[in-house]
Amino acid sequence: MGQLYDAITPRLRAFIEAMPVFFVATAPLSPDGHVNVSPKGIGGTFAVVDERTVAYLDITASGAETIAHLRENGRITVMFCSFSRQPKIRRLHGRGRVVGVDDHEFATWRPPFPETIAARAVVVVDVERVSDSCGYGLPLMDEPRERDMLIPTMERRGPDGVRAYRAERNAVSIDGLPAFEERETTQGGDAAAPRA
Repeated sequence: MGQLYDAITPRLRAFIEAMPVFFVATAPLSPDGHVNVSPKGIGGTFAVVDERTVAYLDITASGAETIAHLRENGRITVMFCSFSRQPKIRRLHGRGRVVGVDDHEFATWRPPFPETIAARAVVVVDVERVSDSCGYGLPLMDEPRERDMLIPTMERRGPDGVRAYRAERNAVSIDGLPAFEERETTQGGDAAAPRA
């Protein structure tokens, strides 16, 4: 039986923090646009900030749908599923925003997460609705193990290579919406004005 909660309770927080994978769902405003669901699962990249705020470290990867959709409309759902003995699904519905690595605010949000040049942003979610439902239809799965591939792959590119990759692969969504905006950096490493 499903249940609504006023906030992220300590019991819900413990469940969320124990999950090795979560899913992020977003969509553009256009009825012709593509709904996106992204799996996330790198250890240490999700944090419950308080009973109404969560955040995750967004790692540079091949797409930027979530970023594009959040920049356009902010709608987001984060889902956690238990594939072990307790059959349970928990969803956090809310409004998300993207704090890019070149944003001054990034330094405020980065500390809970691992330090890596593969980081692209922190996605901050103001949680408006917390719910759960049974996970009776979910399979039981063996203890998951982390692949440990995405971050090392990006780190091998080096800082300039990661920036070039994002500029080439993360600038727009599959529907053509603006996504991650790579910025020029000065010699001191501070972000300069965005590129036109």
